[in-house]
Amino acid sequence: MDEKQVALNAIRKKLVGKNLTYKDVYAIMDQIAQKKLGDILTTYFTASGYSKGFTSDELYYLTKAMVETGEKLEFDGIVADKHSIGGVPGTRTTPIVVSIVAAAGFKIPKSSSRAITTPDGTADDMEVLAKVEFKKEQIYKIVEKTNGCIVWGGSFNIAPADDIIIQVEKPLMFESFDKVLVSIMAKKIAFGSNHVVIDIPWGRNVKVHNFEDAKELANKFVTLANKFHIKLKPLIHLTEEPAGRGIGPVLEIREAVRVLQQKPNRPTDLEVRAINLAGNLLDLCLKDSPKKLQDEIRKNYGNSFGWATHILKSEMAFKKFREIIKAQDGNPDIDSEKLPLGKDTLDEKATKEGIIKSINSKNITVVAKILGAPKQKGSGIYLHKKIGDKVNKGDVIYTLFSENVYNLKEGKESLTNFPIIEFK
Repeated sequence: MDEKQVALNAIRKKLVGKNLTYKDVYAIMDQIAQKKLGDILTTYFTASGYSKGFTSDELYYLTKAMVETGEKLEFDGIVADKHSIGGVPGTRTTPIVVSIVAAAGFKIPKSSSRAITTPDGTADDMEVLAKVEFKKEQIYKIVEKTNGCIVWGGSFNIAPADDIIIQVEKPLMFESFDKVLVSIMAKKIAFGSNHVVIDIPWGRNVKVHNFEDAKELANKFVTLANKFHIKLKPLIHLTEEPAGRGIGPVLEIREAVRVLQQKPNRPTDLEVRAINLAGNLLDLCLKDSPKKLQDEIRKNYGNSFGWATHILKSEMAFKKFREIIKAQDGNPDIDSEKLPLGKDTLDEKATKEGIIKSINSKNITVVAKILGAPKQKGSGIYLHKKIGDKVNKGDVIYTLFSENVYNLKEGKESLTNFPIIEFK
């Protein structure tokens, strides 16, 4: 029986609720990776995971097969990584975390995604400042020079089946928890990561809606990581609004750079979130580091969080970020306030007095995409007010940005059906 027939039989099995073997799963991943299955059959397989879910063994098989059907990177020693399950626009911590950890002396080759369930992915944002598409050999050179990189995982043949599955999911802006798990872990394994922190936000308007589901997903991450001998720490936190204020490629990378530059107008919520992620990741790495380094950090900074804070506050992290930009063929002479935003703008003003009760992340995503994100890098939304802020009539609550008057008009009209802010 040829590989395609094995794959077709396996999809039939999954659709009627039967469990798959590694041979079944490998055949499906191989056919998807070689683009021999087509969108319809790929969608059938992807949908089967939503309705039936996957067993623990199947999750292991899926992850292993995704990795084995593509290229892999290999690095010596501790290889750090951080990843968020996504779904929260306006929370671009990756450039900050990568810069802190790389400046601390650990390797952190970051494979990032483009937009799936938010208006922009980390790769879309980094592309504002530098190239993100590199071949395997080029990534090795970048990491050798700087300890880190922020590149698009789909730019070379790494877990190729995953990027094809992402494209069939994209129109619905939806991923199953199992798919999120496999997708993230396959990329981490393929990039040679062995010390990983996973950011798991939960809340009404993000991917995971309650704490119990977040806890279950966290446990699945740990179980799967153990099977691949990866040290992984999940961080669960309630998320009701973006950590930053900007949504869209330029707006989000601008906020990350503000934090790295330690500008007075930097978003402190984003800074706190990034230090928490970096501190936890450094802690994970330090446990497998020489005792001399552990003692030095304890003596000079108290703990990993104090170390991460020092690296950020001293602007060592910003210096490292500029090194990464240069290594990725970008211009390192950047300033957060000089990044070009969409020229067509509209201020949305409060029609009454009140307090911001909630911010709808799903609606933010819809509106930002209508405005042109992520293809139009300067398009998006800037939140002048956040939850708990008092608002007077006539105050600007958010600003819409676009690179096209038509998109701006459409974005404005979409607010009726997709309201961003609720007052009380």
